Amino acid sequence: MTRWTNWAGTASASPQHVHQPRTAAEIAAAVERVATAGRTVRPWGSGHSFTAIAAADSDALDLRHWTGIERADLETGHVTVRSGTTIRELNAALDALGLAMTNLGDIDAQTIAGAISTGTHGTGAKLGGIATQIAALELVLADGSLVTCSAEDKPDLFAAARVGLGAIGVITTVTLKCEPSFVLRAQERPEPLEQVLEGFHDFADENEHFEFYWFPYGKNALVKRNNRTEAAQPLSKVREFVDYRIMENVAFGGLCRTGRLMPRLVPSLGSFASNVLSAREYSDLSHRVFVTARNVRFTETEYAVPRESVLDVLAELRALVPKLKDPVMFPVEVRVAAADDIWLSTAQGRDSAYIAIHQFVGMPYREYFGAFEKIAGAVGGRPHWGKMHDLDAGVLRSRYPHFDDFLRVRKETDPNGVFANTYLDRVLGPA
Repeated sequence: MTRWTNWAGTASASPQHVHQPRTAAEIAAAVERVATAGRTVRPWGSGHSFTAIAAADSDALDLRHWTGIERADLETGHVTVRSGTTIRELNAALDALGLAMTNLGDIDAQTIAGAISTGTHGTGAKLGGIATQIAALELVLADGSLVTCSAEDKPDLFAAARVGLGAIGVITTVTLKCEPSFVLRAQERPEPLEQVLEGFHDFADENEHFEFYWFPYGKNALVKRNNRTEAAQPLSKVREFVDYRIMENVAFGGLCRTGRLMPRLVPSLGSFASNVLSAREYSDLSHRVFVTARNVRFTETEYAVPRESVLDVLAELRALVPKLKDPVMFPVEVRVAAADDIWLSTAQGRDSAYIAIHQFVGMPYREYFGAFEKIAGAVGGRPHWGKMHDLDAGVLRSRYPHFDDFLRVRKETDPNGVFANTYLDRVLGPA
């Protein structure tokens, strides 16, 4: 028996069997054996989801040996990558080919299959999440069959499987629509929160990638604007080490540990963190700008709300924080995304703003997360599938116009619930 725990320590499992396939055929054979035996199976990625979406009580598929690029077409930019490949590994491989992904999130530890299956996204008012960059998928269904799908070939399967929660099948390869490598100019600086909120929609529309971090109890936000440019002028290694390794991880981690030991100091520490934010500007290859090291562990929930509602939601969140019994040590992250057509994408059918709230690991978070869930829910907010929430299928059906279409495809591809687990039983209903 193997003990599995996710990155944040918020979910664990002890599967009876762990399969470590090295080929697509071995993945298919493992799924077929599990199905024939009447058991269930869940694929493992990097464990970066905060929920128990990957928790397997019976069988687990550990895809760490199923990595790398299978083929790349430099003319079309289509790159086919094995599902166990981490985004960090993928970025390095694409860089060697002179290619890049159009948009990324700020963490690169996830596997590509895990990232797309949970709806991982970056920021950009005219851009969608990572799943919108998929040209085709290959996956193993519950009967062990290997199928491919795209917008032209099995379009309903494609619409369901791009953000499929691992409920449709085990993804074996992902074909991504990449583009030639490009450079981003990063501008990061503290700005008064009121000024950021007042100009939010203009800032989001004027920049290719725009986001900000609000430190509760502080008056400033850390604002990030990333836009394409020609020449790279990266930070010096010393500045990069001091800013990202020392200040954003070691020093901030120290503040968090102090706040956990002495909660009464948290408001003062949060105000201090907000006041000592520093400005920096540099340009580098896109993936080096998108991705930031995250070594301080935390718990997180995130909701996608209609973009037109974001300022109202933030106003209620700001009013909530001072009333909480337990103070908040971690900043709130706000991003944007364009509407897409993926059935269970959090941005399906509407331009969206993402509000992610966090708490330092080991500090109380349930009151905070639960209250925010109600605020976001009042405007039809949709929770990130890999982050903590308490919603079930009954509520989620009302938030997703294609929820029943997804369940129909799930029933067709996995009629006996081979890919089910407790999390999926809650958010999708029993298979």
